[in-house]
Amino acid sequence: QVQLVESGGGEVQAGDSLRLSCAASGVTADAYGVGWFRQAPGTEREGVSCISGSDGTTYYADSVKGRFTISRDNAKNIVYLEMNSLKPEDTAVYYCAIDAIPGVPGCQRPASMYGNWGQGTQVTVSS
Repeated sequence: QVQLVESGGGEVQAGDSLRLSCAASGVTADAYGVGWFRQAPGTEREGVSCISGSDGTTYYADSVKGRFTISRDNAKNIVYLEMNSLKPEDTAVYYCAIDAIPGVPGCQRPASMYGNWGQGTQVTVSS
């Protein structure tokens, strides 16, 4: 059974950094696309970043481009989201999700197309 566990969230000041981790079990994550999404109260879940399992390509939402970096540690079966220069508008619950099947080209796709989800980790950025 595939399980994803996010960690690394917290409360920080604007301009600070956090590194979120998405630890996968029940699957060898390096062959699967993994996405990071976030959801603030009263808003839709939005895609933040993703990394392909087939060719390693990455995607970043315009709102985080240049500030966030997604990466994998295949030995640890973890996908990271390094978040720098955090802003109050980055405040949300952050979720990671993994494709249901390996080797799917690209990774930029709606949340509904990802197969398994973690429970989320809260990120709060104060001004």
